[in-house]
Amino acid sequence: MEKKNVIGVFVIILAGSIVGTWAVTQFVFNAGAIPIRISGAGATFPQPLYQKWTEEFNALTGIQVDYEGIGSGGGINQYTVKTVDFGATDPPMTDEEWAAAPNTLQIPATIGGVIVIFNIPGIDDLNLTGAVTAEIFAINITTWNDDQILGLQNSATQDLLNALPNKDIEVVHRSDSSGTTKIFTSFLSDESPAWNATYGASKTINWDPSTTGQKGNAGVSGYVVGNEYTIGYTELSYVITNNIDNAAMQNANNTFSKASTSTIAQAATAISSNLPAGSESWANVGAYFKLESNCSNAYPISSFSYLLVYKELNVIPGMDLAKAKALTNFLWFGIHTGQYYANALHYVAIPDAVVEIDVASLRSITFNGEIVNSWA
Repeated sequence: MEKKNVIGVFVIILAGSIVGTWAVTQFVFNAGAIPIRISGAGATFPQPLYQKWTEEFNALTGIQVDYEGIGSGGGINQYTVKTVDFGATDPPMTDEEWAAAPNTLQIPATIGGVIVIFNIPGIDDLNLTGAVTAEIFAINITTWNDDQILGLQNSATQDLLNALPNKDIEVVHRSDSSGTTKIFTSFLSDESPAWNATYGASKTINWDPSTTGQKGNAGVSGYVVGNEYTIGYTELSYVITNNIDNAAMQNANNTFSKASTSTIAQAATAISSNLPAGSESWANVGAYFKLESNCSNAYPISSFSYLLVYKELNVIPGMDLAKAKALTNFLWFGIHTGQYYANALHYVAIPDAVVEIDVASLRSITFNGEIVNSWA
């Protein structure tokens, strides 16, 4: 039997403010045609949020979006060689990565934080600075009762002077090419000249052989939870979901700030008003938000996470107009309705000014030179 194309239209109107404005989203797709399947890969940092988007978008449209959390480095690689329809990365692409994938739009999609996690029996509060954290991860501080750690504990945590054990610290890090690692080591490089000179900031680090590597944020989180006297780093949603003990980190205001959606949202206010267009390089935006001394209780290791998509979609093998519409509708859904799910999953919604940049990017996407969706 010949299949007929039936145009289906879904309109979502959310009664309330998600990112400061009413969100009205219209999706047009071909019902009854060959099922559409979209693929994406990259960062594990926002993976819980992106999985929620795929579930809700599928329930709304019937379109399957497969997102694989393989790390930002892997996501950029697969995106660049065009084996996926879209990519995802935590830090913005470097100028070299951006040049290797011409025609790329970088779309800030959510805001989160990289959290220093630990497992010390009987201890659930700990103050750390970037400099001392760098010494721990460089294996220059090797026991939990080191004087440099003890000296950071304030009156609220003085019991740690007696409670912190004379136990070796096991450092746990990402073994894959990771945007979370790039954000974390960018912070350490800014806080510690010694770290910057020895290790630097990158998605992959030449870690000391005594350290333990685990794949993905889930891998690092799971290992720290299951092994005493460990320290690692992961994303906020993994911390809260798994109830992992985590350190208060000193910010530029000399305040020890615990990560939460509230303290990360405070850090987001440091975003420059002069952000680039989606079609431009975002390398100068930096891996994380740089805070000033008036940052109050803002959490100091907070950042965007980005989606990557080609402005001209005919460069993707197997792409056609129907799939191009589905892909752009999914991305539109994410930066509008999708922001509604951010807080519940322990992310921070992108500000209105960033939504406006993303909207301009998505409205510029073409297939065979023709605008795919205008969402007029």
